[in-house]
Amino acid sequence: MASPGPDRVASGSPIPAKRYTKGDRTKERIVDAAAELFSKSGYLAVSLRDIAAAAKLTHAGTLHHFPGGKDELLMRVLERRDQVDADVLFDEHFDAWDHLGQLVRIIERNARTPGLVALYAKLSNEASDPDHPAHTYFRRRYEILRDHFAGILGELADGRFDPGAAAQHLLALLDGLQTQWLLAPDVIDMRARLMDFLALLGIDTSRWEPTSG
Repeated sequence: MASPGPDRVASGSPIPAKRYTKGDRTKERIVDAAAELFSKSGYLAVSLRDIAAAAKLTHAGTLHHFPGGKDELLMRVLERRDQVDADVLFDEHFDAWDHLGQLVRIIERNARTPGLVALYAKLSNEASDPDHPAHTYFRRRYEILRDHFAGILGELADGRFDPGAAAQHLLALLDGLQTQWLLAPDVIDMRARLMDFLALLGIDTSRWEPTSG
């Protein structure tokens, strides 16, 4: 869900929007470079010097902005993506149908952003190693998503299926589809296969007919 605009104080007066400094813009450039390199090569194959070169900075200059080095940058890349998805996935005002509709829209967006899909596919696989800096992040992320989708599907199950098991199947389906789609984007239709899965659960998918354009 998009932000409604500038925050306002109780009096109704707008709070001035944050002004980005040169340092802020440099940090964004570094994070952009890290995201692109991580998506192409994975976290393990990329060095901080690689990121610095891609951002057109020195190694020391990059460390100045991110003293935690590559680990800190990895978490910044992941957190930035999560800020976008959290707004559309976890809005407490949505009912189960709305939440599934938001999932459909995220799948549509992912089909337009292969770099981000590749980033998550590579990092989630690497992070299965307990020593990986994103291991705890991905473990917790899957816990949250399983609980979230189990709750949503539970509202629509009507006793036809186990919501917890269906949530695990759903996440496995999405992960597997993303990998197949990265390998053969002209063959794999992630949205259509998600619709097939929901239909197998007995969920009416007619409300999410593809939009034109």
